[in-house]
Amino acid sequence: MDITKRLPYVWDYDLNEIQFREILEGHRTLGRLNRDWAARRVLDYAPYEEIIRLIGFKQLVENWHRWRPGVRSKSRVRGFDFLVTWLPEKHPEVLNG
Repeated sequence: MDITKRLPYVWDYDLNEIQFREILEGHRTLGRLNRDWAARRVLDYAPYEEIIRLIGFKQLVENWHRWRPGVRSKSRVRGFDFLVTWLPEKHPEVLNG
């Protein structure tokens, strides 16, 4: 993947992949564009595999309560509500690390 390309889930911002990842990882803030904003964009628009690759199960479970109100897709909210409840109960090993 070309790290300077524009990501499909930030089509409406002038950000490349490097800038977006820095925001998502909490190393950069641009005005109101912070880690929570970036996580919500990923949760709303990225495919599931990419969400897990970029955010990870542990961060998703730990931060879902903060990110949930800003996720627009009702079906994704329902799916992640289930996932963050199910993972600690059925697969706590994926939350280590």
